[in-house]
Amino acid sequence: MIPTSFPPADEIARLTARALLEIKAVHFNAAEPFKLASGLPSPTYIDCRKLISYPRIRSTLMDFLCVTVMRNAGFEAFDNIAGGETAGIPFAALVAERMALPMTYVRKKPKGYGRNARIEGAMREGERVLLVEDLTTDGGSKLSFVDAIRETGASCAHTAVIFYYGIFPETTQRLADHGVALHHLCTWWDVLAEARAQAAFDAATLAEVEVFLQNPRAWQALRA
Repeated sequence: MIPTSFPPADEIARLTARALLEIKAVHFNAAEPFKLASGLPSPTYIDCRKLISYPRIRSTLMDFLCVTVMRNAGFEAFDNIAGGETAGIPFAALVAERMALPMTYVRKKPKGYGRNARIEGAMREGERVLLVEDLTTDGGSKLSFVDAIRETGASCAHTAVIFYYGIFPETTQRLADHGVALHHLCTWWDVLAEARAQAAFDAATLAEVEVFLQNPRAWQALRA
């Protein structure tokens, strides 16, 4: 069912951050930093994939994602909802169900056999496609998915994520230069604010996380 309630964006951000903390999808560790996919260290890590195991939270956040996209992009802006392999697939399916639209998914690379496809499902020339993912850091992985969608003759000018790091200023410009607008529910700043409100972590850890968020590249350079 298409959501009909429209909470303010700041309330959506707060509640999303609260939900992520509640299911322990948020991890802060300044003493023993996590290693990101880039190989760089970080005192923060988030696991949005856990959301699929929590029906009430999952349903609420998918409602939030739908209303965010409709409010920002338009009620009739899309013909197809595409998920990025693999984390974006369940969320794309849930959004497509709510918006009563076809769902497809995009592989990271061709299968290597059969049709050697990157797009699974029916995507047609001229369709306006919304790319759905769990999160974005610097926007890089989105560009490959967008290009694969556009190769079908469809258009893709929007991507929606649950979580956006919000600490790398080049991200939105990088996507914009590729003709893509980013829609998200919350950022690390929202999570940090809610973690402080709940005293979810000790004060020293939260202080170090803020240092990282203020200048992540400098923080990583000192520890790489």
